[in-house]
Amino acid sequence: MISLCYGRIYPLKERIDCMHWRNIYRGFAMGISDVVPGVSGGTIAVILGIYDQLIEAINGFFSKRWKEHFLFLFPLVIGMGLAILSFSKVMKFLLAHYSGPTYYFFLGLIVGILPFLFREVDVKRTFKWYHIVLLLVGIASIVSLPLSPEAGAIMTERTFSIYTYLFFSGFIASCAMILPGISGSLVLVIIGSYATIIDAVSELEFLVLLVVGTGIVIGIVTMSKVIHYFLTHYRIATFALIIGLVIGSIYVIFPGWATSIAELITSIIVFVVGFMTAILFGRVEY
Repeated sequence: MISLCYGRIYPLKERIDCMHWRNIYRGFAMGISDVVPGVSGGTIAVILGIYDQLIEAINGFFSKRWKEHFLFLFPLVIGMGLAILSFSKVMKFLLAHYSGPTYYFFLGLIVGILPFLFREVDVKRTFKWYHIVLLLVGIASIVSLPLSPEAGAIMTERTFSIYTYLFFSGFIASCAMILPGISGSLVLVIIGSYATIIDAVSELEFLVLLVVGTGIVIGIVTMSKVIHYFLTHYRIATFALIIGLVIGSIYVIFPGWATSIAELITSIIVFVVGFMTAILFGRVEY
């Protein structure tokens, strides 16, 4: 059997080799973060060094090079799907019983990626005064989000208006998912649909997942075109804003100071583990 791979004809085995199989674990990491309110899948994509390529692949999926982009995106989607399905219940448990250490781990991840972001655009050499302004705008736009919002009750009613609401919840959240520093899950918490969607994932409610998933896909495709345009024409300015969004997310997900010695030690340990994980990923991926 033969198939097309990167614009050329290859045997099936070589086509399989062309698949970005490493993207399965990358997607898995992004999927876990997308379940956690306050942590952005876009931030994890930056940590893994694939953010630019991700935006390029999504934006070009409907172009003549769609097969090449499919080979990049398909394993990523598999990893994200596996993580969301398998970790929805785990994250509900961790956030209910160990929310502080869980958020400190993600804080370590976010802090650990900042040096790579600064080096990515050579901040000392390229940043002008207006880039600093954009960075501050990014921080302000994140810290102005409501803190500690209620997740909302699980909606058991299934009407057309509820499905419409869930569709637009997915659409709005997906615009945040693809931006580093802005958590799609946090957006769902703020607009009150997080508990309903997480419950639907845990219970595998197919129709709810289809409606929300459709909104997410449309939102990601739409937002990727916007981000792709700015990365292409205003790369330094876009990264200045992204760095601000990432820094701002530290403030948003900070769970508060430890209230006991044991909690303090645990928080420090998981923070360091998260920080070193980001450094390790950064060195391997970059």
